[in-house]
Amino acid sequence: MAVNPSIPPPDPSVNECNRETIEAFLSDQLSQQDVLRFEAHLETCDQCRRHLDQTAADNSYWTDARSLLSDLDFQVDPAPDLSFLQPTDDPDMLGRLGTLEISGVIGTGGMGIVLKALDRSLNRFVAVKVLAPHLASSAAARTRFTREAQAAAAVVHDNVIAIHGVETSGTLPYLTMPYVKGESLQRRIDRLGPLPIEEILRIGMQIARGLAAAHQQGLIHRDIKPSNILLPHDVQRVVITDFGLARTVDDATLTRSGVIAGTPQFMSPEQARGDTIDPRSDLFSLGSVVYAMASGRPPFRADSPYAIIRRIVDDGAKPLRQIDPSLPAWFENLVERLHAKDPDRRISSAEQAAELFKACLAHVQNDTAPLPPALLAPLPNAGQRWRPFRWLVSAIAAALIVITIWFFFDRTGTQLDRQTGSASDSFVESDQLLLQVESEIDQMLEEF
Repeated sequence: MAVNPSIPPPDPSVNECNRETIEAFLSDQLSQQDVLRFEAHLETCDQCRRHLDQTAADNSYWTDARSLLSDLDFQVDPAPDLSFLQPTDDPDMLGRLGTLEISGVIGTGGMGIVLKALDRSLNRFVAVKVLAPHLASSAAARTRFTREAQAAAAVVHDNVIAIHGVETSGTLPYLTMPYVKGESLQRRIDRLGPLPIEEILRIGMQIARGLAAAHQQGLIHRDIKPSNILLPHDVQRVVITDFGLARTVDDATLTRSGVIAGTPQFMSPEQARGDTIDPRSDLFSLGSVVYAMASGRPPFRADSPYAIIRRIVDDGAKPLRQIDPSLPAWFENLVERLHAKDPDRRISSAEQAAELFKACLAHVQNDTAPLPPALLAPLPNAGQRWRPFRWLVSAIAAALIVITIWFFFDRTGTQLDRQTGSASDSFVESDQLLLQVESEIDQMLEEF
């Protein structure tokens, strides 16, 4: 067996199979060499993997981790570029944007910066999302940014962020929204770990209701994830934000083969493959968000975006009750019905999902309330008959993938030698090509 040179040789003083090593690994107290060694050990030790999952899910561990996370703000860039702000006479403000006085930075993202601002004309604070200055010269970025405002403004619902207006300062567009004093769902998970089941159901129900309102307007969000869910402090309300990737159901880009957009860990299989999507894609993402609330971690994890996409397309998430045996079977069933790889086997609509969450919440609050019959029935296991032939499927797929890789890099390598090109773009193209080949293999086997 080949030896991975990046993994250090065994250290007799370090015993991987013990609770102290697992807790040190989770608490980031191991050296880099010990981390590499322990990760290699996990690949072959089922017992340690089980202990790792149990320890990570234990409430006492999250209580300890909470103190480590409390001083960190994962949303805020410590030094965002605010050079676009105009001077202000108020020493308590960072600057001025149009008629708004900017008082602070709420967070940053791939497309822009979210600021807290005082609207003096109405004497209220608002949130302002500004297109990132380095993207302001891009017509495509400005169009996408404006589309976000238009998409969100079309949905009027308590669980969807409202848009007050869209303005421009020079060439820099920005939109104004209500200032929500609270935290994102991602930050709550980072702070508290797995959430109580009643809170999970309440949040899931409201996300589903917000998605239902968007879907009724013909919009697919395409980027449902914990960081795009806001939780106000003063009320038990959930607000869906960031419609920057939203598309109408009849948008031609939704049916363009090979187009992949969204956050890999929370996208649906059809979205990951760049296939045609419909509102049920958002429901798969909702299932991933619910999974993260229950387990404290995303359902699909790997070392690279492509590996995550591969897992979403091919693998099922680890059953929640293997992580936390105290979770009821009907709850695991609910998540698995949202997580069906085939959209036709998924919960059919956001309205239906909201009703299921509502009924489950009523049952948790009063155990005499009946559970939905759909969650008491076993989940159909489509594709079971193919399991004896998985070795054959793997062999065929591996052979075709090797041929595809050889052909692609032989072709693109020659082209890059002849002309200026982007190696990263070539790798992205190769990833999409691999996904297409493997998708066609799956389709061929189903037809067979």
